Amino acid sequence: MTSTVEKQADIDFVDPGSSQASSSKHWWVLATLCIAQLMVVLDATVVNIALPYAQQDLGFGTADRQWVVTGYTLAFGSLLLLGGRLSDMFGRRAVFMIGLVGFALASAVGGAASSGEQLIGARVAQGVFGALLAPAALSLLTVTFAGRPERTKAFGVYGAIAGAGAAIGLLLGGALTEWASWRWALYINIVFAAIALVGAAVLLGRHTADRKVGLDLSGTVTATAGLFSVVYGFAHAETDGWSNTITLALLAAGVVLLAAFVVLQTRGKNPLLPLRVVLDRTRGSAYLAVFFLSIGLFAIFLFLTYYLEQILGYSPLHTGVAILPLVVALVVSATVGSSVFPRIGAKVSVAGGLLIGAVGLVSLTQIGLHTSYTIHVLPGLVLIGFGLGAVMTVSFQAATAGIDRDDAGVASAMVNTSQQIGGSIGTALLSTFAASTASNYLAGRVSTATAVAQSQVESYITTFWWAAGFLAVGAVIVAVLMPHKIPTATDGEPVLAL
Repeated sequence: MTSTVEKQADIDFVDPGSSQASSSKHWWVLATLCIAQLMVVLDATVVNIALPYAQQDLGFGTADRQWVVTGYTLAFGSLLLLGGRLSDMFGRRAVFMIGLVGFALASAVGGAASSGEQLIGARVAQGVFGALLAPAALSLLTVTFAGRPERTKAFGVYGAIAGAGAAIGLLLGGALTEWASWRWALYINIVFAAIALVGAAVLLGRHTADRKVGLDLSGTVTATAGLFSVVYGFAHAETDGWSNTITLALLAAGVVLLAAFVVLQTRGKNPLLPLRVVLDRTRGSAYLAVFFLSIGLFAIFLFLTYYLEQILGYSPLHTGVAILPLVVALVVSATVGSSVFPRIGAKVSVAGGLLIGAVGLVSLTQIGLHTSYTIHVLPGLVLIGFGLGAVMTVSFQAATAGIDRDDAGVASAMVNTSQQIGGSIGTALLSTFAASTASNYLAGRVSTATAVAQSQVESYITTFWWAAGFLAVGAVIVAVLMPHKIPTATDGEPVLAL
């Protein structure tokens, strides 16, 4: 028997696949979701550029500076699965809008901070609301364009934003810090959130889940604690080393907790992450592709930034402009290529994109103390952008295609979780390789300014080689696991307001 709620839903919404649905409305929904996604993604780097200025202004120490970054990462990474499931349970629109409001308020508090503690608290709050916002946005995209011919193009645009957001953050952070104040690196989020909030209020109808399920408390606790331990463990390894007792304890606890989580998911009546979501070959290999892609991107955004600023002497703004070609190439690949990739096939597009990205990273190993940006940096950035743009577009589609709409939120959360874990592992591992290379180079040498600078260059070259290797391994895994075709997504839901 059809419930009153279901009957009301038929009145309140327009089926996105029906002739009544306005195609232009779908694109406005996409624009709204992309603005929200851009806000979350660029926040990982926009604050990094402004951080030295915030430290000088507020007078906090190096340990607190680390927590301005780590606090956001920990809250965001550990709560993503919970955020995704909450959007499935209580409605994607509601969770999306709560995330927007909360993120904006946290950004306002951070921008107005008068101490390091306030700034750290605001960053943690940003991470909490970002964990609600990011999965809700991708799941809204999934159900909005399910079964529509524009689906591939929509995911191309969204993937371009997701991939380019961190680089845009470098550019925006440099511009705001240089021309205004470090506080505007946080205040700018209020503008993004306000625009997206208006779009959501006008365009999205209220969503009621098809079935009411209880929250998997044991799964929530083990998953959240496990992800927290893993992300914090890798962050701790970056600063204190892999043999540090706390690092080992955190990583061991994370492995045990996540193993317990998997066992609980096989036995629970309402699992937080139904294993059918990740055991599907298409989705599982897509999550792995995003994981390896994140390692490659973090190598660029971290170590190439160091190279441009510390070795070539670029300003923060100049550095952002220098990385802009990667953004352009990624956007072109993800958007223009969205009409080409379906004909090539998922396996070839993703594996090939990872290999092209690896070639781009290898080309960056030719850098030196006095190398030319045009000859030695620019070609690599373009190759990386083209390759990873293909990976983003196809992987985001593959990770959410064919999913039951009641699992769309948690499936989307797994995309963000793969990005976050890949970034955390990549940053920790590559930072360790870089530090070891620099130390080995200086061993037995007089520590002149030139020698120290060359040791840094050698460390960056090492990270690019390792990142290229990770992308190549990812390409092989995808080539083995991923089916050639992405399942057709037909299980959409009415999401547009009349």
